[in-house]
Amino acid sequence: MYKTRRRVALMTTYVTLAVSFILLAFFLVPQTKVNDFRTYSNIFPIVVTGVLFCLLLLAGSTIYSNLRQIMEKRTMETGETALLDTFITKLRFCYSLDDFTNLVATVLETQGDCSVLYVDRATNYILYNSPSRLASASETIDAMRMNFAADWKDGIYFLGDNLGIVSSSRTARGFFIASGGQHLFVYCKYTRLFDNEIYPRLFEEFKRFQARTKTISSLSEISELSKEWEQLAAAQQSFLPAVMPEVKNVSFGAYFRPLINVSGDYYTVLPIDEHKTLLMLGDVSGKGLAAALVMGLVMNTVKIKENKEDLPGMLIAVDAAIKSMHLQDKYTVVFIGIIDTQKMNIRYINASMSDPIIITRSPTGHRIKPLSSNCSIVGILPLDEVTVAEQRLFSGDVIMMASDGVSEVMNDEGVELGDTELFENTIKSAAAKEPQDFIDDIVKLIFSYNGNKKLRDDVTMLVAKIQG
Repeated sequence: MYKTRRRVALMTTYVTLAVSFILLAFFLVPQTKVNDFRTYSNIFPIVVTGVLFCLLLLAGSTIYSNLRQIMEKRTMETGETALLDTFITKLRFCYSLDDFTNLVATVLETQGDCSVLYVDRATNYILYNSPSRLASASETIDAMRMNFAADWKDGIYFLGDNLGIVSSSRTARGFFIASGGQHLFVYCKYTRLFDNEIYPRLFEEFKRFQARTKTISSLSEISELSKEWEQLAAAQQSFLPAVMPEVKNVSFGAYFRPLINVSGDYYTVLPIDEHKTLLMLGDVSGKGLAAALVMGLVMNTVKIKENKEDLPGMLIAVDAAIKSMHLQDKYTVVFIGIIDTQKMNIRYINASMSDPIIITRSPTGHRIKPLSSNCSIVGILPLDEVTVAEQRLFSGDVIMMASDGVSEVMNDEGVELGDTELFENTIKSAAAKEPQDFIDDIVKLIFSYNGNKKLRDDVTMLVAKIQG
């Protein structure tokens, strides 16, 4: 066996070195009297002997290394052990379960006449079993489940005739690898002929294979998840207006920038008739998938509501829809209003949105009128009686709705933009512009005020301007 041969080679090398050193010492160091040591006549041969001994050690190490490689090649790559050596070599290039099962079929089964059973013990799911009667028999599978628990200690063990553990490979009918909750059983009638030195190599390579497949599987899941998120983001975008509708005497502009690929912010513009147009902008609590789902639900509820002039009924329908999802921490703040260019007013419900305003002209310049909150958050608390508020509109008025990602942008000192005169002055000075140009000025201000920091929230704006 390889281990025995390696010991013999090592012992032979040591003996050869020892004999060589004795002979060198005998011939190079002359026999001298004691008083000769008072001279330097013997220093040269002693030094030469030491140098030659070092050279002998180096030569012996090289010889032993070469002998070991030759013996390993002869032992591992010939005879029955060569089967497992081939399996280990090819296992290094397996990156999936399919690769592994193909390798088992071509090497262990076809070349080695082995039967294989591969089980995930965490789920008791059979990952692979050979078509042979032994590996596929229900009795064998049941015996393996009963004999080897899911928490069996990792390692390689030998299997006896009764499919239990035996201590010696000489009486083994096969071997069993336990690693990471997975069990690999290899039944082979000539297991006793495999060199025992091959098993640690097999075990380590099998563990590396498991690690590779796990990593690749995780990367694949991430890739698939990324594709799903991209699809979700695209679906969410489809809920938002692709282009703003053309409405007589009203122009619109919008901006939507999610913090991540999906957002809880939403807005829409829905013409009701020649004079009336519904506006809505809202923000769902939280981020990610759940917020996006609630956003889609709100948008769909509003879209399918037949009587879009019934603002309280619409808000109650949204509230009921969110509560039906049973998401304990999900709710929305929302502003929903109807512009009437015939009556020149806006009827609205502000469910806890902080930023809706009207910028109107006055003799002293533009001034800001808030569209104050008159309803609680929607989807988590019981709704009290929902009332509709109303504000007069004048030609040139700008209605601005924005998520809190606009006003809560902070500078380096931690001051929020919405609390500054700069924000108010920018809004007033941009009010004379068209809605999209108005929004562009606000967006530039947001990024300038935020500096080089990453934004902390979604940024969404919807602006409507009453034309003269």
